[in-house]
Amino acid sequence: MDRIEFRLETEPFPTGEALAVCPYVNGVGLRELARAVELSSAEADGQPDLAGSYAGLRDPGIRWPSRHFLGEPAVTWFGDGDTVLLGCVCGDAGCWPLTARVNVTDDAVTWRDFRTGHRGWDLGDLGPFRFDALAYRSALRSTRQEAADTT
Repeated sequence: MDRIEFRLETEPFPTGEALAVCPYVNGVGLRELARAVELSSAEADGQPDLAGSYAGLRDPGIRWPSRHFLGEPAVTWFGDGDTVLLGCVCGDAGCWPLTARVNVTDDAVTWRDFRTGHRGWDLGDLGPFRFDALAYRSALRSTRQEAADTT
């Protein structure tokens, strides 16, 4: 099974720095994994800088105990059950999203069918990722918003 981490990282959004939830799979940031898959399509479009051009999600409403990452998305792009996993570098989760289907069972959480909101790029080589359900929930708890958190 794959390993998941949800790190709270300070992102330099145009409106100012903010804490954001940044997923890591097997120790590698999801945006880096996406960049590796998107790069050939972005280069073919003449815009290689767009590959992996995502930021973590800064909306505190997606942090634990939210079920956003547990198959009940608080932020969606396509409206067909997709979950926004990363948003745009501008800070708007819906501006340039990276989405996936999040399937939850008693034993596992799977991310599959990755898409980006504005390009028809083939992301078939991104995932699927399958995580142990207990380890996944434990990792997700690390995003809990503390009372002193000023995001």
